[in-house]
Amino acid sequence: MFWQPTPTLLITSEGLGIPGDQIDFVREFELENQTFKQLRIVLRPARKHKLRYEFVPIRYENETIITRSFVFNGQRYNVSLPVLAELKWNAMRFSYEYDFVYNDYGYVGLVLDLKYTDVEAALTNSLIGREFARAHAPIPAIGGTGRVYLVPNVSITGEFTMFRLPESINEDYGARYYDFDLYGTVNFTDHAGAQIGYRAVDVFYKIDEDEGDLQMRGLYFGGVVRF
Repeated sequence: MFWQPTPTLLITSEGLGIPGDQIDFVREFELENQTFKQLRIVLRPARKHKLRYEFVPIRYENETIITRSFVFNGQRYNVSLPVLAELKWNAMRFSYEYDFVYNDYGYVGLVLDLKYTDVEAALTNSLIGREFARAHAPIPAIGGTGRVYLVPNVSITGEFTMFRLPESINEDYGARYYDFDLYGTVNFTDHAGAQIGYRAVDVFYKIDEDEGDLQMRGLYFGGVVRF
């Protein structure tokens, strides 16, 4: 699949005991929309059971003159400083799907997810050097999926999975992960087809004084091959 989302990338990073400022990477560094490749693999060992894997490498990079002062990872970046901003987000997903309703008209199923998120935000300046903040962890999620066939070779599929760790449990830690996917598939033959869809991913994490609020929303398209 080829996905061109509109990003929201808000990062806060503490360092050396100095609280960081929230940085809007898109606005501060004028990051433009990029097209990313998605790999999706689905194995169906039985009629109602599916094992799924997904990988999306997300990369943004741009150098600009900053227009306000802020603190990132314990370092102060002053106005008019040239800074190279990089954001890398490797998103992997391992899923099990059980379709408790399955017939010729479509299906309705339960999805159990393990989403592995690895995010690294870095700022580089010739005087300060390279400073980065990284967060990576497996995140469990649960949700549902459903498909309906409009005609035998055309279907509409929707899916939503989520996880939330309220900050009320521990004020130093918090997390959420929402993933919504809606797409249509046209099957040209039993072995090949095409898809177009819309996906919205919303990730938030808080670890002590570090925070990230990442959102990716947009259309995608691609091909499907079956064996």
